[in-house]
Amino acid sequence: MILAREAGERALPPEKVAAFEERYWAAIRQGLAFHRELPKLEGKPGKRQKQRPGHNLLIRLKKYKTETLRFLNDFDVPFTNNLAEQDLRMMKVRMKISGGFRTLEGAQIFARLRSIVSTARKQGLNIRNCPGRAIFDLICAGA
Repeated sequence: MILAREAGERALPPEKVAAFEERYWAAIRQGLAFHRELPKLEGKPGKRQKQRPGHNLLIRLKKYKTETLRFLNDFDVPFTNNLAEQDLRMMKVRMKISGGFRTLEGAQIFARLRSIVSTARKQGLNIRNCPGRAIFDLICAGA
């Protein structure tokens, strides 16, 4: 992928995608076969049969293969969702420290400001160097 991206490609060639997909399916099949061999989990009668977390993950990976492997066909899609998780983390830390927000409006303002900082960072901008009017415009645009 790195070589293809450096060469200016927007996706992997179809034959490489097919090779990755075959390895993906092989791993899914192997995992599902492993879970079929394990003893069933005991659950309450009349309820849906419980499954192990690993089995549930395999089922999701099987169901959402296209979404899981989208980064192979579109280099604009990141391999991980770390940036999205990092964006949410600051909100969670704030709630943990202060015990939450006093008002919905306060939470919305905090979320809007975090969004501006995150967007500026992703665009390679330093929020401290942004002119005050530009920040004001961004805040008002979100209102």
